[in-house]
Amino acid sequence: MSRLQHLLAAAFLICCAPTSFASASDSPILWIDDLNAGLAQAEHENKPVLLYLEAVWCHWCHVMDQDTYGDSDVQNAVLSGFVPVRLDQDAHPDLSIRYRRWGWPATIILDAQGNDLAKRQGFVPADQFASLLRRIAADPQPESADQATQEEQPPLAADELNQRLQANHLRSHDGKRGGLKSSQKYVDRDTVEWDLALANSGDEQAAVRARRTLSAGLNLLDPAWGGFYQYSTHRDWVHPHFEKRTELQGDYLRIYTLGWAQLGDPAYLAAAQATANYARRFLAAPDGGYYPSQDADLKQGEHSDEYFALGDADRLALGIPRIAEQTFARETAAMVEALATLAEYSGDREALIDADRNGRWLMAERRLSAGGYRHGADEDQRLHLGVQLRVGRAFLALYRATSQRAWLSEAEAVATTIEQQLRAPEAGYYSIPPAQSALAPVRDLSAQISLARFANLLAHYSGAAQHRHMAEHALLQLRKPDVAFSSFTEPGILLALNEYSRDPLHVTIVGPRKEPLSASLYAAGAQLPSWYKRLEWWDREEGPLPNPDIAYPPSRKPAAFVCTERRCSVPLRSPEALVDFLAENQEVAM
Repeated sequence: MSRLQHLLAAAFLICCAPTSFASASDSPILWIDDLNAGLAQAEHENKPVLLYLEAVWCHWCHVMDQDTYGDSDVQNAVLSGFVPVRLDQDAHPDLSIRYRRWGWPATIILDAQGNDLAKRQGFVPADQFASLLRRIAADPQPESADQATQEEQPPLAADELNQRLQANHLRSHDGKRGGLKSSQKYVDRDTVEWDLALANSGDEQAAVRARRTLSAGLNLLDPAWGGFYQYSTHRDWVHPHFEKRTELQGDYLRIYTLGWAQLGDPAYLAAAQATANYARRFLAAPDGGYYPSQDADLKQGEHSDEYFALGDADRLALGIPRIAEQTFARETAAMVEALATLAEYSGDREALIDADRNGRWLMAERRLSAGGYRHGADEDQRLHLGVQLRVGRAFLALYRATSQRAWLSEAEAVATTIEQQLRAPEAGYYSIPPAQSALAPVRDLSAQISLARFANLLAHYSGAAQHRHMAEHALLQLRKPDVAFSSFTEPGILLALNEYSRDPLHVTIVGPRKEPLSASLYAAGAQLPSWYKRLEWWDREEGPLPNPDIAYPPSRKPAAFVCTERRCSVPLRSPEALVDFLAENQEVAM
């Protein structure tokens, strides 16, 4: 073991071993870690539930625990009037989705039937919190609703929805600093991906917007270890919050890979590779899977600006901020998709090895016998839509990166589980089956977008009408005005609508796998910038393609074919010929 490995091991034992929060050891509050049990106890005792949703990586969660829940007045108010439930939001995707507007930390007060009585966002000082608790205990009536109930509106026509969403997209861009016009700066993946898609069709202003945001976002890249910080405050990019969430690392790794493929800036590829290296060094569990986060604080509750200004060796000498020790399907799948994407576009073999190993880990450790994937290592077998989609997208990315059909079969199996168990009757899909939750069902906007895009592309690979119908059903929800315009900007819907309305770039390599030219042609197809593409490798000895919708002519030598709805190219017998054909036929490549 090297000196660096010894330092890492020692620091991990000091900073990353399981610990209780500072006030938990001497607090009289006996937290329950099961919401259903808490609701049952609340009904029995005729008390409200105090639900404390924390994030183990979150600085203000540590402060809330020490300063607020460590206060004797708060403790007395909790003990006398509430059933206290405390949960890690990373371990509960359904609650994370439901209450993410209010965290983290998020304070939710519920009645025994699971109805919201009050919600508070972030850190709440002890005196304010004790006052809130006493008021709710004395009069457990719901506070005013977030918004008035509105009559549901019919879906908009695709053209009108496109125009309004595109106008929002342009208005939301910060033309000076990049990113969105918001107090927090981060790289919104769908916003950048939509601009990259427009840039691929020749929109130069979209390319400028994407480049402005991606270049500014490099300020959030940790210069010592790699990996991206959560976001920056002060409406600029130089006041970062230092937590590193694994799901976010996957999203950034993927979008910077796509940015490099489209815009050609080597700094974007370097950022993607640095993020992959960070995940490999700090977040990868020894037996497979990825840990979900690294803390923002070296010492919980204390800001660590000076620590993160240090280089690698000086940081290691002081220790390593705590790394949450669970392994979750959602975070692992996000990294698998991103690593497979990096391998696809750049040919990074180490990234492909990591993606393949962790894709197999997902199947071995998180796949349920009845279908679908559980999130954690416990016996909780609830089906979270966001988790299923992360896993399905990961398998589809692995199929594109490797052309191995077993990965496509796994993606199709995930889609089947979603359709059979998570479909809502009228439109869209539930975030979790209603029968598996004590709370009213919800439908997550980002998951509906992801499902529409995943199912639509899967339909082109599989040829299955069911997958196309799934995309249509998700889009029905997304086309409702109260859904489409419920957030500041939602370019993900633009991506979903655009992809659904046309066929992807379709490149097929026909030739034996043992032929080096076949592999070279496949690599050339993989490096084409567009994400919305259907890339396949047909070795005739393996039988027909999963979706044999085109009859390719016999060929003695390996060849690439580019096909549209109306025609296919002549056989292209070199990587250069494939690239030249698409350069000369721009309308096909878009």
